[in-house]
Amino acid sequence: MSKDYYKLLGIDKNATTDEIKKAFKRLALQFHPDRPGGDEKKFKEINEAYQVLSNSDKRAKYDQFGSDFEQQGGFGGGAGWEDFMRAARGGQGGGNSHFDFGDLDLGDLFGGAFGGGAASGRRGRPSASRGRDIQVDVEVDFKEAAFGVERELSLRKQSACDVCRGHGGEPGSKLDTCPTCKGQGQVMQVQRTFLGAMQTVVACTNCEGRGQKPEKKCKHCGGSGVHAKNTSVKIKIPGGIDNGQAIKLTGHGEAAPHNGGVGDLYVRVHIRPHKNFTREGFDVHSHIEISFAEAVLGAHVKIETIDGPAELKIPEGTEAGQVIRLKNKGVPELGRPSARGDHYVHVKLRVPKKLSKAARQALENIKNEL
Repeated sequence: MSKDYYKLLGIDKNATTDEIKKAFKRLALQFHPDRPGGDEKKFKEINEAYQVLSNSDKRAKYDQFGSDFEQQGGFGGGAGWEDFMRAARGGQGGGNSHFDFGDLDLGDLFGGAFGGGAASGRRGRPSASRGRDIQVDVEVDFKEAAFGVERELSLRKQSACDVCRGHGGEPGSKLDTCPTCKGQGQVMQVQRTFLGAMQTVVACTNCEGRGQKPEKKCKHCGGSGVHAKNTSVKIKIPGGIDNGQAIKLTGHGEAAPHNGGVGDLYVRVHIRPHKNFTREGFDVHSHIEISFAEAVLGAHVKIETIDGPAELKIPEGTEAGQVIRLKNKGVPELGRPSARGDHYVHVKLRVPKKLSKAARQALENIKNEL
């Protein structure tokens, strides 16, 4: 079936070369498989459409014969995904494949997707590295999760060196300008691609992107600026947190070498099951057993809530399975402690297995009256 290349790129049949390039660039950024949410199949289709419509001869044949013109020898055939990727990384396509991107800047389009960065003229100091994030698990009981609790965690993690303060040099050691990058913290690499020579800015490996190197490495950390040590951190688990939710503590993860950024700490909360309560959102559920007489005549019974003991009124004529609501006696809402869920008490009837003669006679009399 003939493909509508104009529709694939979202352009009309009178589109100019510049409009074709802009459409391809926009869609390539969206569907490139190396990017989050990318779609390799879709990317292949828009690339095929671009290869045809950006070439005046192929476009003329396509307008006359449709996408089946490749059977006339127009498209060249044999151009596969692996061929495209080789071409995009600076190699040659396989077989008879040929990829013509004109002056479209794929270095700008895909950034680091092909192992390169920005083209020449976009120089800037590389961003500092960042330490790893850490996740720990903490177990709390039902009421601690409802009303909040503090915990002190002991962690062993990569932290900034106490001796050199993360710089990596012996205290008092002179910092020399890196001879490789001349203090820039970055170097230019030239990469040969089908577009020609492309210049890429990368961090200098000699000085780790700092532009300077200490004359003497710190003996305590070996010059990295970090070492493993035990630390403790106090965390406040907020009231209303639910099972499996996590708390983020910015800057409490691991430190990166050479005074890089510090990662974050994620504390995932697990709630121990309670023997009397279950939870649905911010609502609490519990069960109570009452006697037949209490169900018929009504009563006041003692129950347990997350706030402590309370008295519950059983209305006359209460049936088995009935649910009694205690308003605003549930879990405080996360971030809104003044707002609370409700407590729902599920009623069960307690049926005695044995009855005295008098009790049996009394029930017979009631049955006859009913």
